[in-house]
Amino acid sequence: MDACIFCLIRDGKIPAKRVYEDDQAVAFEDTNPQAPTHVLVIPRKHVSSLNELEPADEALVGHLFSVGRKIAQERGIHGTGWRAVINTNRDAGQTVFHIHLHVLGGRSMRWPPG
Repeated sequence: MDACIFCLIRDGKIPAKRVYEDDQAVAFEDTNPQAPTHVLVIPRKHVSSLNELEPADEALVGHLFSVGRKIAQERGIHGTGWRAVINTNRDAGQTVFHIHLHVLGGRSMRWPPG
């Protein structure tokens, strides 16, 4: 596997503005924010996309969403609304092939996205 930028961030080899971490996940500010709050939540385990998830990963994915909820609460956007997005493969907008949850909020979101 080529060097994964999110694995390098996870390992502290590339700096990032971390906002949360535990034994399963790391969350950091997106460097190209699409909303006033735009945080990426990644699992410590490298999984390229949702298509590569295994049954044993179900709790891990649920944990990413729990971390997203904590971040939304800390940022004060949980009451007004926030979006949780996981893009899967290029046509959906995935550019880094390490699953990651986008936590977006702080502005009105439109539908449909993209």
